[in-house]
Amino acid sequence: MRNVAHLFPESVRKGAYTYSEYMHLMETVVLENRTTGPKQSEALSHYTRLNLARMHRLNKTTTIQDSLKEAVNQVDNPQTWYILTEAWCGDAAQNLPTIVAASLSNPLIMVTFLLRDENPELMDAYLTNGGRSIPKLIAVDEDFNEIFTWGPRPAGAQELLREYKANPVKSYSEFSEDIQRWYIADKTASLQNELQELLEAVAVDK
Repeated sequence: MRNVAHLFPESVRKGAYTYSEYMHLMETVVLENRTTGPKQSEALSHYTRLNLARMHRLNKTTTIQDSLKEAVNQVDNPQTWYILTEAWCGDAAQNLPTIVAASLSNPLIMVTFLLRDENPELMDAYLTNGGRSIPKLIAVDEDFNEIFTWGPRPAGAQELLREYKANPVKSYSEFSEDIQRWYIADKTASLQNELQELLEAVAVDK
């Protein structure tokens, strides 16, 4: 278990959002027809509007599997789950509501959100295949010992992306629709199973 306290100085922690604050931020940027981060475009604003609608829907409809609840409830010491994200990120919109819902059964788990482009040093410590892919979940204990990480997407969706990058025969917007269909069919099951496996592995290692 490595200590990552140097990646979470007070300046980083002060910039963190609760889930309700993050949702409010998304609502604000949607009303202003923009998104989070330095890069602004009509396309990113459009994705942000879609993401907000998806998150509102998932906040209402996500049901956590009993097996994941059991794994979450095995956590017996305080943890913080830091999640790097941005409002325009479709994978974040699909996964954040489930991560938050899973955490709610255990008050020892606090979930907090950091914007990727405001925290480049932290993001660059958790690259995926050399890229700043989000969302990225970093779970730490009270002393900032890293417990586990997850992200940026469930393995099935990650494999779809790998196949697309290896042979991009369609536009990225068409591929995005494929990913959306994958998430709809999966109904958060893959994410829940992966979180459960991570938590169970931690419990075994104690």
